[in-house]
Amino acid sequence: MDRCVVLVDAGYLLGAAASLLAGEPARSRITIDHAALIQGLRELAEADTGQALLRIYWFDGAPDRVPQPEHRRLRVMPRVTVRLGALTRSDGRWAQKGVDAAMHAELTELARNRACSDIVLVTGDGDLLPGMMSAKEHGVAVHLWAVQAADGDYNQSEDLVAEADERRLLDRGWLTRAVRPKDLTGACAPAPATRPEITAILSAPTPDREAPAGPPRQEPVPAANGDRPAEAPQPAGQRPGVAVPTPKDLAGLGRAVTAMPEARSATPAVPAATLRWSSDRGWVERPGSPGADVPDTAALPTLAQLTTAEQRWADREEDITTVGGDPHEVGQVFARRWMERLADRAQLPLLATQYPRVPPRIDGELLRYAARFGLLTHKDDQIDEHDRYAIRAGFWREVESRTPVETTRAE
Repeated sequence: MDRCVVLVDAGYLLGAAASLLAGEPARSRITIDHAALIQGLRELAEADTGQALLRIYWFDGAPDRVPQPEHRRLRVMPRVTVRLGALTRSDGRWAQKGVDAAMHAELTELARNRACSDIVLVTGDGDLLPGMMSAKEHGVAVHLWAVQAADGDYNQSEDLVAEADERRLLDRGWLTRAVRPKDLTGACAPAPATRPEITAILSAPTPDREAPAGPPRQEPVPAANGDRPAEAPQPAGQRPGVAVPTPKDLAGLGRAVTAMPEARSATPAVPAATLRWSSDRGWVERPGSPGADVPDTAALPTLAQLTTAEQRWADREEDITTVGGDPHEVGQVFARRWMERLADRAQLPLLATQYPRVPPRIDGELLRYAARFGLLTHKDDQIDEHDRYAIRAGFWREVESRTPVETTRAE
């Protein structure tokens, strides 16, 4: 049949592109416009083969074969089929399993069934040599494309290169239409604006910090026998050598300031502070801590309670086709949907009083939503706390952008 098919080994294509453009083969070092990349592959394949495109097969690895955000975008594009192998970690390095076997099976099946006249292979793995030879025996022309190597040498199997009918080099100029090195100098997600009540907590005097108006620090007093200096007496409640307040210090801050008459007159009033502790469920209150009597957030509805069946279907469609999967973006999308569907706007001040804590029920739903995009998975044997921060930062940034300033500020 007079059509062409493109088989892409994504690990080879993107790894070699990252080496060429960013200096190392890590995909995290490049930004990929998948729509432009697929369109470029299609146009080049049709020009080289002189045949209309039947399909592009995109072979890649994923942890537990769970589609990642880029796979979700690719598999809904026209004429694109995604095939996933396993991505496993061994000796500190990630390796694809089953991708070569899947490409070999697809290559031989297409040739045996005479589904196309030309097959374009974007790969460098010599394991595909038997499949290439089989396809040629069935009368299929095999085109082998290589990515320009960073050191100017080959990055493909020599046997594969020798067996191909036609060859092409994807050079830097072609790649930069869709792939660019990523700027890693900035933070991946902007932090929410600083709240005045939090600033007041961090700047207020604590038992571990010397108050500016207090007596001068006493130097060590030499001992009578001359062996070693005697320690100067420490004020009650102060630990020697510690300058950073602990959660216990912050918890006792309100009582300490209230108990000292001179502090009440010399120290500006500190807003009532709530001591919150981080956990896998988000920010939670420590029982018995000052400010623990926060407003009850059980009245705040979850996104699931606010979403109809029709909206749920539309949300899934948007997740697949539009949402890229960046942690900050995921938090913003969740917050946008929640606020747009909230009928009782009087509940917004209650949400604002919880900053920076996302109410537990909403926070749990937010993290479960983020997990659909492959976020919060085990990376280097640890839960990615940076993703958690970015997701919640995106949530609050969207809330602030859609709420009047006087409402978002805690009373």
